[in-house]
Amino acid sequence: MKEQDSHGLHKLSTTTLVIAALGVVFGDIGTSPIYTLKECFSPHSPHHIDPTHAHILGVVSLVLWSLLLLVCVKYLIFILRADNKGEGGVLSLMALASHGMSETSKRRVVIVLLGLFGAALLFGDGIITPAISVLSAVEGLKDGGVLGVAPTDALAAEAWNHHMQWLIMGITIVILIVLFSVQFLGTAKMGRFFGPITGLWFISLGALGASHLINGPEILAAFNPWHGWHFLMTGGHAGFVILGSVFLAVTGGEALYADMGHFGAGPIRRGWFSLVFPALGLNYLGQGALLMHNPEVAHSPFFQMAPAWAVLPLVLLATAATVIASQALITGTYSLTLTAVQLGYLPRLSIRHTSEHARGQIYIPMVNWLLMLACLALVLAFRTSSNLAAAYGVAVTMTMLITTILFYFAARHLWKWSVLKTLPLCLVFGSIEIAFLSANLVKFFDGGWFPLAVGAVIFTLMTTWAMGRRFVRASMERSAISQELLIKSLASGKVVKVPGTAIFMTSTQGRTPVALLHSLKHYQAIHQRVIFMTLITEDEPWVPPSRRVEVETLGEGFWRVTGRFGFMQKPNVPRLLRQCANHDLEVEAEKATFFLGREIIIPSAKPGMAKWREHIFSFASKLAQQPATYFQIPIGRVIELGQQVEI
Repeated sequence: MKEQDSHGLHKLSTTTLVIAALGVVFGDIGTSPIYTLKECFSPHSPHHIDPTHAHILGVVSLVLWSLLLLVCVKYLIFILRADNKGEGGVLSLMALASHGMSETSKRRVVIVLLGLFGAALLFGDGIITPAISVLSAVEGLKDGGVLGVAPTDALAAEAWNHHMQWLIMGITIVILIVLFSVQFLGTAKMGRFFGPITGLWFISLGALGASHLINGPEILAAFNPWHGWHFLMTGGHAGFVILGSVFLAVTGGEALYADMGHFGAGPIRRGWFSLVFPALGLNYLGQGALLMHNPEVAHSPFFQMAPAWAVLPLVLLATAATVIASQALITGTYSLTLTAVQLGYLPRLSIRHTSEHARGQIYIPMVNWLLMLACLALVLAFRTSSNLAAAYGVAVTMTMLITTILFYFAARHLWKWSVLKTLPLCLVFGSIEIAFLSANLVKFFDGGWFPLAVGAVIFTLMTTWAMGRRFVRASMERSAISQELLIKSLASGKVVKVPGTAIFMTSTQGRTPVALLHSLKHYQAIHQRVIFMTLITEDEPWVPPSRRVEVETLGEGFWRVTGRFGFMQKPNVPRLLRQCANHDLEVEAEKATFFLGREIIIPSAKPGMAKWREHIFSFASKLAQQPATYFQIPIGRVIELGQQVEI
């Protein structure tokens, strides 16, 4: 895979990549069998149906065909083709779909807003997945009978259930705290164990399903889509609402595309079709066969599949699998945050790289602790996985629908597919996703509002930050002069020149940085060599070293340096300066002086953003990491000059 060299990864065999992908890509969708059919049939679920023969056939048929159409066909065959220089995910697809369009194009604005909203919704998914996954696995201690059986007396049973609920919540909270507390170590070492453990998990899923399928082969009729269609047509309102629980089987499908950059499309496809999909299919069929013969186990069909001696090992394996799935979502949230920061939709946060070899291994402290607090709050507020399931699905369905819409634009604009080829395909996927979304919206007041609220907050923050930065740049450009005009005005020699090299960071090419104007005003002197440096983030994940730097001499000791980085790359100014030597400009970062302008945002009554957005932007600016740290400029070589900017 050619991307691996540019990402700093070692060349790995396809088999090794497939095993590694098992632990990262399929963790979320691989733990869905724990709670999907449980939410459909359990009497404790707020939206459940009776486990009759026809209902079981219909639901299992819907699950299988959802996996086939949305995951196998949509993501594995078509969406993975939307390869943005090796990277995937909704923001990468957004960049592909809007590539080459004018900044002011209405179509581009719509595409960008859709992409940002889809990314914002994924943050909500990143909060719910660890909570519901770990909680549902730990509940196996109770559902599998490991912690004993509830007393027959009604009052004693109620007290026992209350005690068990708090015990399970306590164990879940401890696991989540430990999980988030070790994130600063990085996942490089832990990742070596993820693949084999998840591989064992999928083998166990298939074995459990096959053991019950032998005793109930009639469930194989679920492969006939008529049973699913008949169930929807005759099930009335309850049959339609149950789609919201059926959708739990395909949550995690978006991760197959989002994590494409780590492993490539080939290993993901091989892993899915050779192990993951067969194991999931067998397990859902096995649960259906068990429910047909023992409908009384509907409260927890997954753990009831195992013999008594195997329940505790299964709970431990399920807990390990859900922790791995949670780890994948946490890491994915970090990557999503990095992309948003690089594209200019979030302030520069403190980002630590935890691996010298894999650039994708990052840790973002603020995001980590906010995620942990949100996950713990969800566990305490919702208490059971059934209650959490009501909050799960709305955001993921919307993201999938947005992915379909963006894929249409990418196929038409970038690949020049015809309408006859693109529209029917997207209509099929979109119709299924709209049906799932409608069913999930029924759960809005039961908890479905939560991920939408999170998504709305993140979307507002991203659009406010992008809008605010645009107004700041416009304000600074109005007060700046062109670099050529400055050089011409300094040619008279009235300004004293001092030895050394000064590097002025500027976000606007061709314009004199305000920091330089302030420096001239206060010191009446300028360095013998002045470099205007502009760093640009491209709409592609990785920019090769050959296109990384452009150097232009402006005369009179002035130079213009332009550095280009992909949205998955973190700018490194010293490394960029070393590359300038290939363009006849030799600079030692440790001996140069860097001048950075620091804007102090002042909300005002001027036309522009709404007042409340201005206050949000001002607050977010204070959270941003110092530019010197973000650009990895040597400590002690930076002079910051502040400027108040009204927006």
